[in-house]
Amino acid sequence: MTGLVEPENRLKESSVIESVDYVSIIVAVQDQKEIIHELNDQINTMLTESAGQYEIIYVDDGSTDGSWEVLDKLAQDKDHIRAIKLRTAFGESSVLQAALEKAGGNKIIFYLSRVRANSRDFGSMLQKLEHADVVVGVRHPRRDSKFNRYVSRLFNIITNRLTNLNLQDINSGVLAVRRTVLDNVPFYGALHTFLPVLAHRQGYRVAEEKVEQLPGSFKNSFRLRDYIRRSLDLISVIFLSRYSKKPLHFLGFLGVVFTLIGAFIDSYLFFYRILGFGGIAGRPMLLLGTVLLVIGLQMIAIGLLAEMIIFTHARNIREYNIEEIIE
Repeated sequence: MTGLVEPENRLKESSVIESVDYVSIIVAVQDQKEIIHELNDQINTMLTESAGQYEIIYVDDGSTDGSWEVLDKLAQDKDHIRAIKLRTAFGESSVLQAALEKAGGNKIIFYLSRVRANSRDFGSMLQKLEHADVVVGVRHPRRDSKFNRYVSRLFNIITNRLTNLNLQDINSGVLAVRRTVLDNVPFYGALHTFLPVLAHRQGYRVAEEKVEQLPGSFKNSFRLRDYIRRSLDLISVIFLSRYSKKPLHFLGFLGVVFTLIGAFIDSYLFFYRILGFGGIAGRPMLLLGTVLLVIGLQMIAIGLLAEMIIFTHARNIREYNIEEIIE
């Protein structure tokens, strides 16, 4: 391979890596034994044509079909291939984090093998990364089921409306990103899907590039809990990107709204009873007003407690990124 930097020399040659493009391809594998060799050949061909120094890191996320044995043999036969085995299925964000600890590239392509993207198009993503910080792969044409496409389209519409972005396929499973972005934008759990949103919030340039989706077998997810988790992750991203250092602005706003509505309802019923218009015992509005009042006050109190915690640790929290300093 051309100009491969050996793993043991990466730390010594970090200055070289910063000045010369060094690409790390991180591939998440889970029960994909049949396509590993084909995928590896495609990635090697693309990298030979498009990249200078490179490495491929396969991460087995709890496969049970013998994928690890195939990856183990590949890594032993080729110096530029590394393989990592997780003890069980920890999720795709954990795959990315585990691989980043070993990756030496200043440009990262994170790829979920289950989406069956054509690695030939990764070269175009790397070219676009010259003028952007994050490049999201857009599957085109889509070859998975109509159900998956419909759910994905709906998810992208909701995400774009809530985050003021205009991405076509944020959950494509193909992402090219500069290492500096991953070093400065924290992610955990299942938040890797929203890396473009988190990066955009911190001022990084986000772009898109079409990648072909190859024919194959794709899973349809009909489980309601998957969509509930994804919705909760989206709420988490919005909260963390906008209110991580001012939680009272979020909780306090909702708390004040609920408190005012509850207070208005209870005040109305109070004067309704005092002025002798009738009884209020057992009326649903009384229960509604009281519940809203209690919830509103609790949200304000929680917001204040969160502000106290943030104030205590404010010196360790950084919500900004410096692009350049001239002295």
